[in-house]
Amino acid sequence: MLKGIPAIIPPELLKTLSEMGHGDEITIGDANFPGKSLCSEVIRMDGHSVPEILDAILTLIPLDQYVEHPAMLMQVMPGDPAETPIWETYRSILNRHEERGAQCLEEIERFVFYDRVKEKSCAVIMSGEKALYANIILKKGVIK
Repeated sequence: MLKGIPAIIPPELLKTLSEMGHGDEITIGDANFPGKSLCSEVIRMDGHSVPEILDAILTLIPLDQYVEHPAMLMQVMPGDPAETPIWETYRSILNRHEERGAQCLEEIERFVFYDRVKEKSCAVIMSGEKALYANIILKKGVIK
C-alpha cells in the first residue's frame, strides 16, 4: 500500500505511468475499444469508467506542456448520430488538473486515432466505459 495513490490505480498501471517519460503516450479505451489489436500492453480496468481513470491518472502525471494538444479524443464518424456528453466530463476533469484546462483537448479522426495508438501508446487501459467515443490519448509532460 502506498500513500497518495488513487485506490483505483492497479499496480500494472502505476508501473507503466512511472516508466513513461516526457512525450510518451497512454490511451484510455472505452469498453468497445480494440485495445489488444492496437497495442501489446493492455491494462484491464473493466469495473471503472473513463472519467474516474482519467481523474486518477491526472493526479499522478502532468500533460505535456510543450505541445498544444496533449489530450486527444476520437472524433465522431461522419453520419454517426452518437452524442458525446462524456466529453464535457473530461473538460471538467482537465480544468481541475491542467493549467490550460480543456483547451489542451483535440479531436482526431477515428482511423488516425487508431494509427496513433498503434505507433505511440505505451499501453491501452481497457475500461468498462459504455459511452460511445469515450476513448482518450494522453501525452505525458515534464514533472518539475
